Amino acid sequence: MATIRKEIHIDTPPAAAWDALSDVGALHTRLVPGFVTDTRMDGSARIVTFGNGMVAREEIVGIDEAHHRVSWAVLDAPFRHYSGAAWVEPDLDGGTRFVWTADLLPDELSAQVEEMMSAGIRVVKQTLERTANSH
Repeated sequence: MATIRKEIHIDTPPAAAWDALSDVGALHTRLVPGFVTDTRMDGSARIVTFGNGMVAREEIVGIDEAHHRVSWAVLDAPFRHYSGAAWVEPDLDGGTRFVWTADLLPDELSAQVEEMMSAGIRVVKQTLERTANSH
């Protein structure tokens, strides 16, 4: 099973980052605009349309207010298993540390997922820092 972990420092307060991350139906407006072009809620799932045209149904597993963590699972092809999570925590140097992980099968999809996560976390940083600086 492939495990991918991305971390990035964001110059914004953890509370602001958590507010955006925990708004699970607004990926395309609050967290990763452009990287995600649309998000629709369908019960406990969000239907995510990525900028590359890929569409995924992500079942929201949990929104953990105490640990500022959101977790989700993709139950459809091409994955046999996909478990994702993202959380925010105070960075020791100030601001926020944003962490995003994914465990997935088949391993052959790991390069594509890693590339998407690298691009996505850069958009998270740009979006949250731009939002912080506009206030």
